[in-house]
Amino acid sequence: MTIVNYLTMVYNIYVISYRPFWETLKNSSESTYTLINKHDVSSATVNRLRKGQGISTVTIDDLCKILCCRVSDIIEYIPD
Repeated sequence: MTIVNYLTMVYNIYVISYRPFWETLKNSSESTYTLINKHDVSSATVNRLRKGQGISTVTIDDLCKILCCRVSDIIEYIPD
């Protein structure tokens, strides 16, 4: 069980998930390597995505442009 799932269970926290981002990335011609080295996405941002931590709306906008997708292809809201 991830810490996010645990916190959601215990504290009824609403969660933003980046699961759609990883699926979108997998289905694209991009990789974390190209995001970092070709598109100048910081490795810290990729790390935050991996850990389910917050990212800015500017970053979400950048990812949508790079991956030619919609916001819903990057994040999803998971209510309790």
